[in-house]
Amino acid sequence: MSKVCEITGKKVMSGNYVSHSNIKTRRKFYPNLQVKKFYIPEEDAWITLRVSAKGIRNISKKGILQCLLDAEKNGLIRL
Repeated sequence: MSKVCEITGKKVMSGNYVSHSNIKTRRKFYPNLQVKKFYIPEEDAWITLRVSAKGIRNISKKGILQCLLDAEKNGLIRL
């Protein structure tokens, strides 16, 4: 399973560990993904999504249906 948010599209980024002596070694920054179930009252259905913490905040603000439509428009999911 890939580490990508299904609502915002956040994914793994790469960067460096930097030691006190300024030696750089590669590392990865992972998004804060959660597996959550959401209820869609218009369709009377539950769906399960892998969403980041920011995605959960967007769903709380805009509503699940609007977030799903935006994600489909951006090519993140298919409805």
